[in-house]
Amino acid sequence: MFFSQLSHRVYYLASPLRCIQATRGSCSSKLFVGGLNYDTNEHVLKNEFEKYGQVLNVRVICDHKSGKSKGYGFVLLDSEEAAAAALASMNNQSLEGRHIRVEYARPKRGV
Repeated sequence: MFFSQLSHRVYYLASPLRCIQATRGSCSSKLFVGGLNYDTNEHVLKNEFEKYGQVLNVRVICDHKSGKSKGYGFVLLDSEEAAAAALASMNNQSLEGRHIRVEYARPKRGV
C-alpha cells in the first residue's frame, strides 16, 4: 500500500496493480445479478447470459451454513461488449418469476 502525506494528513492510494487491472477492463465484463429466485442455479444463469457472449464464469452466492442461495450472483462474460449488451437487455427482466437487477460488479471492499 502506498501513502502520501499532505497537509499533515495521511492519504492512502490504490496500489498500482489495482489501477492497471481497472484500466484493462477486468471488472467491466463481470456483472452482478441481484433479485434472483432462491431456486435459480448457475446453470440457469449461464443459459440466460450466454445469449450475449461466451460466459467464462457464473457463481450464485449461497449461505455457507445452509447452502441455500442468497438471491444474487455474478456472471463473467468474455468481453466488455457482451457484458454491456447483457446488462442492457437483462436488467429489470423477469427470470424464474422475479425481476432481476443487473449491474456492473464492483470490486470487493478492502481488496
